[in-house]
Amino acid sequence: MSDLLINIDVPAIEPAISFYTRALGLRVGRRFGGAFVELLGAAAPIYLLEKPAGSAPAMGAPPRDYRRHWTPVHLDFVVDDLEAAARRAQEAGAVPETDIEVFAWGRMLRLADPFGHGVCLLQFTGRGYDEIATPG
Repeated sequence: MSDLLINIDVPAIEPAISFYTRALGLRVGRRFGGAFVELLGAAAPIYLLEKPAGSAPAMGAPPRDYRRHWTPVHLDFVVDDLEAAARRAQEAGAVPETDIEVFAWGRMLRLADPFGHGVCLLQFTGRGYDEIATPG
């Protein structure tokens, strides 16, 4: 396995493009029809997929709901300036869910994007995660 592709379901493609490009500085790479877009500028490509609220993601799964929800998989974006990144994200429609938190490895702000997904902004300090890592 060599590639990682990140897919984010959203209720409408154009507002999602606007949010992710404005908030995180990503850029549109390719479009695949009107409801499927590739965003570049992160370590892995991010694909926005327009999926209407109420549609079923898989057989037996509850329907999509874009109110704030929790999922065990979320996106962390590493930034150089946490305050500036937080300001851009909030101006684009993100909602902060905590104050900036300070850890041995750096600082973090937890946000919700306009589509209910959790997104964290991380600013590493010192040696980043190596500050707390133990040999594997």
